[in-house]
Amino acid sequence: MNPAILSVQQLHISLQQENSSRAVIDAIDFDIYAGQTFALVGESGSGKSITARAIMQLLDAKTFQQQGKIFLRKKNGSSIDVIKAADAERFAYRGHDAGMIFQEPMSSLNPVMRIGKQITEALITHQKMPMKVAKQKAIEWLHKVQLPHPELLFNRYPHELSGGQKQRVMIAIAMCNEPALLIADEPTTALDTTTQKEILLLLKSLQQKTGMALLFITHDLGIVEKIADEVAVMQKGKIIESGRSHTIFNHPKHTYTKILLQCRPMHYVKGQSIDVDNTERSGFKEISNLAHPITTGSPLLEIRNLSVIYPGKKSFFNSKKTSDYQALKNVSLDLHQGETVGIVGESGCGKTTLGRTLLGLIKPSGGEIRLNGKLYNQIPKKYKEIQIVFQDPYSSLNPRLQIGATIEEPLMTHRHYYKRSKAKEYAVDLLEKVKLQPYLYHRYPHQLSGGQRQRLVIARALALQPDLIIFDESVSALDVSIQAQILNLLNDLKSDHKFSSLFISHDLSVVKYISDRMYVMRQGMIVEHGTPEEIWLHPKHPYTKMLIEAII
Repeated sequence: MNPAILSVQQLHISLQQENSSRAVIDAIDFDIYAGQTFALVGESGSGKSITARAIMQLLDAKTFQQQGKIFLRKKNGSSIDVIKAADAERFAYRGHDAGMIFQEPMSSLNPVMRIGKQITEALITHQKMPMKVAKQKAIEWLHKVQLPHPELLFNRYPHELSGGQKQRVMIAIAMCNEPALLIADEPTTALDTTTQKEILLLLKSLQQKTGMALLFITHDLGIVEKIADEVAVMQKGKIIESGRSHTIFNHPKHTYTKILLQCRPMHYVKGQSIDVDNTERSGFKEISNLAHPITTGSPLLEIRNLSVIYPGKKSFFNSKKTSDYQALKNVSLDLHQGETVGIVGESGCGKTTLGRTLLGLIKPSGGEIRLNGKLYNQIPKKYKEIQIVFQDPYSSLNPRLQIGATIEEPLMTHRHYYKRSKAKEYAVDLLEKVKLQPYLYHRYPHQLSGGQRQRLVIARALALQPDLIIFDESVSALDVSIQAQILNLLNDLKSDHKFSSLFISHDLSVVKYISDRMYVMRQGMIVEHGTPEEIWLHPKHPYTKMLIEAII
């Protein structure tokens, strides 16, 4: 067998704090060979991304102390230990011999630099090619990553591209120098199902053409099962289990691996609690009081022929006004008391626009919305009636407000609704209901984990006892076990509080598990609706079939 492209040997990384040191990576070993896809899986905080950054030597030397060896075999056949390499050597191999795709392309791309410039910069830096040649090469790579109209995209800025397009640009930048090793750190986490499938197929195609080694870092076990040759499972900085992909998925040995595999909602039916502790299916409990809601009689929410049109604008570079864009086209749906309705579709299909229109953040261009039989624009203080839980809890929380104040803020906004003297008592009660300890009352958002922050946002949404809660991609970026805990929590809260919910997501398996009925959206229109079982087992529209095939 040829020598490994990457060999990590007894890597130990410790976080240096004021008067102490804490191990974040504890003596891990693994090898990756040419043409091989090696998946590193585990929850947030397990050490996956720190391992990747150590390979690229992107860790701050003052904060992280590294021991062990990381050997990288370069394209010319020589090998270097990147930990001991000089700064000049590190600068030379980054982007040339080893490339990296980061999780969030918008924060990785330069917002004030055109797409083409960012690709040519990588080519000129490492291959010293003339600008004219680099430009042609950049356009070729935009074509290789299957972006439409490469010549036009070359001159666009990142904000003018969709999430999937930005991720393709990141792949082009990482791949344009044809590195021996490509590190993909959660590259598809926030992408919709079909875009995710396209990105994975693209990576596989490029790997077959170039023979590169691929280190794929993710918490999405469904993706790993499809693409990985070898898998290593990380927990608390250690690799607790590793082996061939089919062995890990069919015959896991470690309890933690078994829990990760069994936390996926696709293995459960509606009303079945996802067990994040046990590994025996016989131990799973049913949520007995999750009765199917009554969908006869007057709906709680009625949407009829709802349309939203975004007017065209003049750009700084072009005085000609762009065409109007219709984000919603005659959307109609009903939602009954106590019901959870799922909205699924790709990015840009209109899901989030629909949610924001219901909140009053976007003014509809046509149609009507009725809540409890009344026209929505005639309901006084309507924001109390409908609340929302966003995808990223950290960006939707005020970092300067303590946890207790975050929950009390809506109560103070609607002072007639709750007395100030009892606000703290009510806030602590809500913390306990979402399974957060009362001592967190005086903490700040940055002192909470991702799962805890999402529970806090749910508590804030419940504070005013709304009729309807909109969940906009609220679990899509969470680890599989944290996602399972949040879904269990939502089922428990729904049983206790009897609220209705609109669950917006691109993850069909999650929507199937949590919803009573589903609507499938495409290009601003409803193309199919029915029960999750009907849509999952007997899809009628070709687009719905494509979405399901992208999962299965």
